[in-house]
Amino acid sequence: MNTSILSLAGQKIGILGLAKSGVAAANLAVSLGAEVLVSDVRAQLQCPARSLLHKKVRREFGGHSALLLESDLIIKSPGVHGDIPILVSARKKKIPVIGEIEFASRLIRPRRIIAITGTNGKTTATALMGALCKSAGQHTLVGGNIGTPLASLVKKCTPATTLVLEMSSYQLEDSPTFHPSISAILNITPDHLEHHHTMKSYSAAKARIFARQTPRDFCILNYDDPLCRKLARRCPAQVLFFSRKKLLPRGVRYIDDGKGRNIVVSVGKRFFRLPADLRLPGMHNVENVLACVAMAAAAGLPPTVIERTIASFRGVEHRIEFVRSVAGVRYFNDSKGTNVDAARVALESFDDPVWLILGGQDKGSPYAPLRELIKKKVKGILLIGEASPKIRRELAGCAAFYECRTLSRAIRYARKHAQKKEVVLLSPACASFDQFTDFEDRGRQFKEMVNSL
Repeated sequence: MNTSILSLAGQKIGILGLAKSGVAAANLAVSLGAEVLVSDVRAQLQCPARSLLHKKVRREFGGHSALLLESDLIIKSPGVHGDIPILVSARKKKIPVIGEIEFASRLIRPRRIIAITGTNGKTTATALMGALCKSAGQHTLVGGNIGTPLASLVKKCTPATTLVLEMSSYQLEDSPTFHPSISAILNITPDHLEHHHTMKSYSAAKARIFARQTPRDFCILNYDDPLCRKLARRCPAQVLFFSRKKLLPRGVRYIDDGKGRNIVVSVGKRFFRLPADLRLPGMHNVENVLACVAMAAAAGLPPTVIERTIASFRGVEHRIEFVRSVAGVRYFNDSKGTNVDAARVALESFDDPVWLILGGQDKGSPYAPLRELIKKKVKGILLIGEASPKIRRELAGCAAFYECRTLSRAIRYARKHAQKKEVVLLSPACASFDQFTDFEDRGRQFKEMVNSL
């Protein structure tokens, strides 16, 4: 346990939003002696996480009162817009406003922080990177956007700890002093435009992952992604590219010459070759593995450890996750496919005809980029959630539509109509909050329904 954490005695801290990160930040702050107020716009009964709060945490529901403006520091939940009235007032009063990861990172001094972002693949890459560090015998903690708030790991973090964090664009924009020793941006494609409004703003949020890095640090970037290549020009760290398509003279590259698939690593004075024996389906996962090999090489992990770990890694829950076969029909849970590019990646992983479950809460991106792929791969689109009218409008003529509205109806329809050797794929290209608590809730319910068929 880390015994060197600073005391927060005498400080007043406001927490904006009562979800996982808000609860973790509130409980950590109060345990360190702070006076804590949690504020949420939702009614009390709409905040089940309130039961997880320390009894000393004050709380208010149904809106944000002026009590927040008595805080010395406000910690806001990811995704809360920075221009809501209470935050505008807070900044006028010069009250600092930061995110939970920024707050927690100020309280720790680990051996190394490895931070991973990207539109798609970051959960898989974070889980694999955590496995690599653990396989190398390092005391490793994995958290962030992957599901475990950093604030809940603070007291487990020691000077010997390697911290592996998944970072969303929301978290990055609220982390002004966050400084990883190794960072990675896997890719940048349209997502969260309802929040960031433009791709320029979204890309800038991703770039904050390396904003505080120095020439002693490493930043891993996808050479095959034009926006990542562009960001490399202003990155202050040592840039290591990975590529699935180009034979890079330095960095990490993938080679499939017909005789075998290999990963070639050239980082500093280190040069080695690994067999690309992967259990993960799809070329997008080749890119995830390349990024992790680059991070592992930058961290000095032995090639034998890297090879052994990537050969045994099976992926993460809710990302193109095989559930079961029913009467020769395979069912896959890709609930984490919450944007259009993630749905594209999932569809590209299959050669058999697909019944595609699409829909949920719209995130502002167009669905038209899926048109040609759907024409080639999809037998029928099973629509769910509030984004259905927009999806139907933008994908008209690509495949037959079936208005199911709910996930349970979509599964029942697929069970009745899908034939042997076909695939039923939940890859909704939308957020889940219109009908579910989060994408994990949606994915778990999908699996429960499929397993009950």
